[in-house]
Amino acid sequence: MSTPDALSDDAPSDDVLSGLAPAKINLLLHVGAVQADGYHPLVSLAAFADIGDRVTVRRAQALSLEVEGPFAAGLEAEGDNLIIKALLALGEAAGIGAPPVAVTLDKRLPIAAGLGGGSADAGAALRLTARLLGLDVPEDELERLALAAGADGPMCLRSRPAWASGVGEALEDEPRLPTLHGVLLNPGLPSPTGAVYRAYDAAPAAGAGRPPSPDDWSVASVIDWLSAQRNDLEAPALSVTPGISDALAAMRAAPDCRLTRMSGSGATVFGLFDDRAAAIEAAFALDRPGWWSRPVVLGAPDIEPRSVI
Repeated sequence: MSTPDALSDDAPSDDVLSGLAPAKINLLLHVGAVQADGYHPLVSLAAFADIGDRVTVRRAQALSLEVEGPFAAGLEAEGDNLIIKALLALGEAAGIGAPPVAVTLDKRLPIAAGLGGGSADAGAALRLTARLLGLDVPEDELERLALAAGADGPMCLRSRPAWASGVGEALEDEPRLPTLHGVLLNPGLPSPTGAVYRAYDAAPAAGAGRPPSPDDWSVASVIDWLSAQRNDLEAPALSVTPGISDALAAMRAAPDCRLTRMSGSGATVFGLFDDRAAAIEAAFALDRPGWWSRPVVLGAPDIEPRSVI
């Protein structure tokens, strides 16, 4: 990896770049018993939504982070939520120290929601900072650095449909997955990942097996195939945060909902629909005080960095 002077005349002329940190949806999540190293083997098929947090980076004298947006107050006081860790890893790899950028995180996704928000934020910050400072960082190196945000960091950096295995770090793109129309629904309750896994360990599920792929990758057939799969963290999450059951029941009752499942460790649930119109209608119907609902397109959203004037 070459390491140009981040402030040299050869660096890109952009002073500010912005990009989407899309929500990650676990369409299925099969989890095995905890290993000796404390990690759980898993198999997941994930897609990414056309909504998420917004990350903006601008040239500055020193590395900094500001958090704003509707869910900013939910972050801890130190607030690095993995972005600073990832950028320090980038600076160390590039030999420039802490990257001289000011990062603004517009936190639009609920906190502790099972949507990979923190890892997606870190991935977006990595990609944007490398582009802004003209760092010649290969994609596979960016993915390695994204591990600073956790096992799902590389997947969230890619932000395209993929299978994950191992402890989430072994990735295989799944280009056959069709575009899916859905609704995300969060009941306004956090679902702490650590607590959910501890509840899971009390009664481990069937294991981290990968199911045979569907013979037909049409939308209808994929939804039918997904219906036969599971999220092994759903039951333990319900034991930790019983209010998730209300969101699941509401989504199941939504008109024309074909599949309802919790994403990741919760508390967000998703529903799949045949088309965009049905998803939008359901999202409006699910709009209740204290709840968060959004119609989404699931697939590989546009994460290309954009210049900000």
